[in-house]
Amino acid sequence: MSTLPLSPRTPEAEAAQYLTFFLGEEEYGVSLLRVREIIQYDTITRVPRTPTFIRGVINLRGTVVPVVDLGHKFGRPATTATRSTCIVIVEPVVDGERTVMGVLADQVSQVIELAAADVAAPPSFGAPVPVDYLVGMGTVGRRFVLLLDIDRILSDQEMRTTAEVSEAAPAAS
Repeated sequence: MSTLPLSPRTPEAEAAQYLTFFLGEEEYGVSLLRVREIIQYDTITRVPRTPTFIRGVINLRGTVVPVVDLGHKFGRPATTATRSTCIVIVEPVVDGERTVMGVLADQVSQVIELAAADVAAPPSFGAPVPVDYLVGMGTVGRRFVLLLDIDRILSDQEMRTTAEVSEAAPAAS
């Protein structure tokens, strides 16, 4: 039995939902299909010899889950926990398998639905993150939301490459 490719006019191709959150003043979105849950910021245990953007691990109902400070990975200062800081538990595909990881967010905003027409190509200049990390820019009213490619950002190769670059960089004085 042969299967036909999905038509570009399927509802999945026309609209997608994203969880939006803030890192500093910038609003980002990640596919809701990759979000498992949102939890309150709690104790994170630092793991020696890990890149500084990996804040450590948490115990999520008996499972060890690494927590990544995306803002810090994008070159911003490390996130300072406040009352609105939370951990977004995501499931990126790493080496072909779904992996559970946490991402620090200064504040979760909302769930939005974007039609394909509301998503523009990422800019080739001026974005606060590398363009390779973006799937596009979503238009929500008069503002833009940077839509993240969480699989690429949290891929094993990307984590190793970023760690090597940050270890090779001279320390700020």
